[in-house]
Amino acid sequence: MSRSAHPAGPRHGDVLPEGHYTPPPSDLNSLDPRVWAQTVERTAEGALSVGGVDVRRLAEEFGTPAYVMDENDFRARCRAWREAFGPDADVFYAGKAFLSRAVVRWLHEEGLNLDVCSGGELATALAAGMPPERIALHGNNKSMEEITRAVEAGVGRIVVDSFQEIARVAHVARRLGRRQPVQIRVTVGVEAHTHEFIATAHEDQKFGLALAGGQAAEAVRRVLGLESLELTGIHSHIGSQIFDMAGFEVSARRVVGLLTEVRDEHGVELPEIDLGGGLGIAYTSEDDPREPHEIAKALGDIVTRECEAAGLAVPRLSVEPGRAIVGPTAFTLYEVGTVKELEGLRTYVSVDGGMSDNIRTALYDAEYSVTLASRASEAEPMLSRVVGKHCESGDIVVRDAFLPADLAPGDLLAVPATGAYCRSMASNYNHALRPPVIAVRDGEARTIVRRETEEDLLRLDVG
Repeated sequence: MSRSAHPAGPRHGDVLPEGHYTPPPSDLNSLDPRVWAQTVERTAEGALSVGGVDVRRLAEEFGTPAYVMDENDFRARCRAWREAFGPDADVFYAGKAFLSRAVVRWLHEEGLNLDVCSGGELATALAAGMPPERIALHGNNKSMEEITRAVEAGVGRIVVDSFQEIARVAHVARRLGRRQPVQIRVTVGVEAHTHEFIATAHEDQKFGLALAGGQAAEAVRRVLGLESLELTGIHSHIGSQIFDMAGFEVSARRVVGLLTEVRDEHGVELPEIDLGGGLGIAYTSEDDPREPHEIAKALGDIVTRECEAAGLAVPRLSVEPGRAIVGPTAFTLYEVGTVKELEGLRTYVSVDGGMSDNIRTALYDAEYSVTLASRASEAEPMLSRVVGKHCESGDIVVRDAFLPADLAPGDLLAVPATGAYCRSMASNYNHALRPPVIAVRDGEARTIVRRETEEDLLRLDVG
């Protein structure tokens, strides 16, 4: 039986056995602009191009798998966030989404600040020339070495996450003769409508100091009592991949409530409030993310309304988009290796990457889109599962999608919206080599993070 028939298999729009819904494909060659970077389009021959560069050229020159990033799209998103929030607010790019020296330089040039959460991210930021006063250091268990390096460098803020960390930062700052600006991360009891593992503001989790029970208020007392620390504000982050602003409204109300308590108890109005990041992006056509100007207006209105009700001056607002900037700017380019039909079920399409370059499907049950990238096709759609080459049955890249029935080994597939977390969370499972990151702009392509080699792997194996 040919792959195009599938007389007993699922049809377009069916609810699949796992409960995932695959929308009916109107055109397998079309590109939803919500999912793809701005310069991605199809050439006259039907292949994808990005920044004026054909993906077939990219595959030939740089190999597959590869993360392909649209530099102009990244810069445009930085500007959109910066302009949306204006001069009276701060936009910190969340470096954990994806960080490299090139990205740090782009952020610096586009006027964004940078949020880091490890010594390695801080080292990358400083090595690329980000002014330290525009860097914030996060993390729930910062080492003394990380704290020391941050204070020595003069980072603009350290977000403290525990009573022990308050003492550590104060000790380091006092020893170095500095007065270190800090914010206190609080958990506000808001559980965002997202995956359990990426909802971070309900009380039963590792981040922050809870408002409930008075931990956050006690943290404020301790920081205000330490001469080597300068308390600049309160930080809250309620989760990731969030589309509904209701959680931010509750969070802002509770954070402003803490600011009111601080004023009433200590006679101090804290000048800053950081509502974190976590705004969602479109991974599939089912997702409908908000634009930066909508987010800026909604958050600004929420904070202003709550502060006016409490009789507080409106503090300077900070936000931390990471995925919302870098996620849509990149796609992963794969080559098809094998195509295996399971009659009456689906067709398994194996590519030359997998969970080592995109763990999110296995870890979060994440949904992605996929398209044939090296040519157009008028073949009938077949229900497909795009899988990797690793020795795991859970090695899935795209759980359910429609691909053309004439798909064959050697074809190129592109999975969009992989700019965030895919390279950051990449691994060497099965001793796979982590893919390169290729930046494309105005007809030129260059490597900004090179592909790993076997020599890289063996260099660390000193036994």
